[in-house]
Amino acid sequence: MTTIHVTASRDYDVLVQPGLLDDAGAQVARVLGTGRTAAIVAGATVAGLYAERLSASLTRAGFRTVTFTYPGGEHCKTLATYAALLDFLAAHRLSRSDLIVALGGGVTGDLAGFAAATYQRGIPFVQVPTTLLAAVDSSVGGKTAVNLASGKNQVGCFYQPSLVLCDPDTLRTLPPEEYRNGCAEVIKYAVLRSETFFDELRAVPVSAQVEHVIATCVAMKRDLVAADEFDRGSRQLLNLGHSFGHAVEKCSDYAVPHGCGVAIGMAIIARAAAKRGICTEDTCAQILALLRQYGLPTETDFTCDALTDAARSDKKIADGKLHLIVPERIGYCRIETIPAVDIRAWLADGGIA
Repeated sequence: MTTIHVTASRDYDVLVQPGLLDDAGAQVARVLGTGRTAAIVAGATVAGLYAERLSASLTRAGFRTVTFTYPGGEHCKTLATYAALLDFLAAHRLSRSDLIVALGGGVTGDLAGFAAATYQRGIPFVQVPTTLLAAVDSSVGGKTAVNLASGKNQVGCFYQPSLVLCDPDTLRTLPPEEYRNGCAEVIKYAVLRSETFFDELRAVPVSAQVEHVIATCVAMKRDLVAADEFDRGSRQLLNLGHSFGHAVEKCSDYAVPHGCGVAIGMAIIARAAAKRGICTEDTCAQILALLRQYGLPTETDFTCDALTDAARSDKKIADGKLHLIVPERIGYCRIETIPAVDIRAWLADGGIA
């Protein structure tokens, strides 16, 4: 088993091991004790695949379980679903000594984490990611949120899990397009922090080294969270590709999934960086080539005006400024603070008409 310890306002471990889903109850009991109610939160598809096994594992370890199932997907990451989850917890009389278990991808983790942070002013929660994207990124670091009509993650808070249990076997049921979404976040980490990891991704498919990939990405995120838990400095580097990627998602009414949005956002910022002389044309070409190698998009049909309008609703804008994450070379990026009025020019330099 690979164990990665995260140091934050609440310290916790990320465990990575095939078959871990069936040992989840024992692992949760080891950290939180037993004799509690565990509310499993899962989208409908994931619930059908894994909720019964997770519930059985928790029951064997002495937990009582209840399961909240919702349709799943970004369109359900709303205040309405959040309220329904809170009502479910209250109806089943969960108390602050009980816990929530988020079983699924990034949407489920964000939704369940936000409910855990706010229900009765905070109850423990455990992340059990079942997508590559959640395993390598969103299950770690304590960001929780739901969306508003104006944009992604506009309502949320920082709230660290008590434990993250990652069973790579659950990734075998992912549709190819969902696997590709996770690969976008994996590539993001390589561009941010490691040329060696970037070269490994070029040489060996993620699917052939999945445990190594998860552990590598989580360790990178662990270091950034430890240095800047509340996203006021170096942790902002994790937003590589996200500001413009979120704009693409919003313009598509979330028909473009998060990973594809991030891939397009990385492509835009790489082209803009090359045009502005921040990185070389070769660096830009390498980023675009790796994204395409993994079947990820690097272009969008949305106009510069539409993306500019969407990007200007980004929650990361403060004092009329946006912090863009810009590659200088493979393995090293910098934070470029720009006036919000310059967003359009950056998009144009990134190839958006």
